[in-house]
Amino acid sequence: MQSYTIGQAARLLGVSPDTARRWADAGRVATHRDESGRRLIDGRDLAAFSIEIAQGGGSGDDDPSYTSARNAFPGIVTAVKLGDVAAQVEIQAGPHRLVSLLTREAVEELGLEVGMQATARVKSTNVHIDRI
Repeated sequence: MQSYTIGQAARLLGVSPDTARRWADAGRVATHRDESGRRLIDGRDLAAFSIEIAQGGGSGDDDPSYTSARNAFPGIVTAVKLGDVAAQVEIQAGPHRLVSLLTREAVEELGLEVGMQATARVKSTNVHIDRI
């Protein structure tokens, strides 16, 4: 199972490393130490925590950034559902939950599993931008 440093987890959750460190210190997400003493978060724990954060209405950071998100969403795989031919993969990229339908063969070739890092790329002919 892949593990993530506090900095990597922060990037995937869309928060600062200080925020991720505070969450770990408060016990909101479990960590363990590697042989060099770095704190790591298990991929499955990070996936579950990313869903919790997204459902909780935000990350708890200051004001959200105002940006037109480009078409690449780096995140963490939170669910993989395999059918006979098709598959559904969910990625939590910061506050964004992306769901993709693709072939089972593609999922198997990529070796996608819950807890691993992946990037969802979106191609669209129509993009809506909202400023909150």
